[in-house]
Amino acid sequence: MYAKVRDTELFFDIEGAGLVPEGSRMRERPTAFLVHGGPGVDHSGLKARYGKLAEKMQLVYFDHRGQGRSRGDPKTYTLDENIEDMEALRQSLGLGPIVSIGTSYGGTVALAHAARYPASVSHLILVATVCHAGYIQRAKELVAERGTAEQVKYCEDLFAGRIDTEGKMRAYFLAMGDLYARVADPALSEIGLRRAILSPEALNRAHGPEGILRNYDLRPELGRVTAPTLILAGRYDWICPPEFSEEMARLMPDADLRIFEYSAHSIAGDEPERFLDAVAGFVVYKNRRV
Repeated sequence: MYAKVRDTELFFDIEGAGLVPEGSRMRERPTAFLVHGGPGVDHSGLKARYGKLAEKMQLVYFDHRGQGRSRGDPKTYTLDENIEDMEALRQSLGLGPIVSIGTSYGGTVALAHAARYPASVSHLILVATVCHAGYIQRAKELVAERGTAEQVKYCEDLFAGRIDTEGKMRAYFLAMGDLYARVADPALSEIGLRRAILSPEALNRAHGPEGILRNYDLRPELGRVTAPTLILAGRYDWICPPEFSEEMARLMPDADLRIFEYSAHSIAGDEPERFLDAVAGFVVYKNRRV
């Protein structure tokens, strides 16, 4: 399905009912936006990992502009545009406050959206994400410590903007797979990567030398987030290391930090049951508190 929002068209898909029968009434369930990472990938990997959450809430997946099945002018592949697109999609679907679940770069988008549109978010869940560009140098250090020579080279290529074809993107993810996930992650397998629509231009416009993630800093905005927030980090995450999640938790007014001791970047792949329980439990518990 497509929504015409602002100056583009965003692809979105819905999993799970918003209304479910319960005795003599229909009960409304929370609606969650699933915000994918990258940039340069699509929502397909989230469906493989997060789909069971549809038993507890309605899930809305979407592709960022110019990625996956969504349209977009490459000149507008920016964090600010992604934030405004997310809010425009929420309004277009006629939704009230949403549960916002952002993973990796998607967490950056979800965090900034919650800061700039606090009334639009009932719960914020940040999965393996960061809020400023300091992660880049730390990621390079961790790959040098833990990675192979091939992985160090791919890390250099990522931040130099040299991963410029779909084939190179697939090769990158396959080579870096055991850094992203300690347990084999189907979304990072050959089959999973062929299922995904990869967008190297969006990847390089984010991570390359002049990329949108090279100088950004959301720390001054964190105090504006009013939604109760769950921050999930993987102890062995190389690209969004847990110290950045700890920093966010200190700076946010209502944040609960949980570090998954056996996970890398792909928490949902490394510890799937604990991950899904944490997300669903947080939403249910916070709803009961309201």
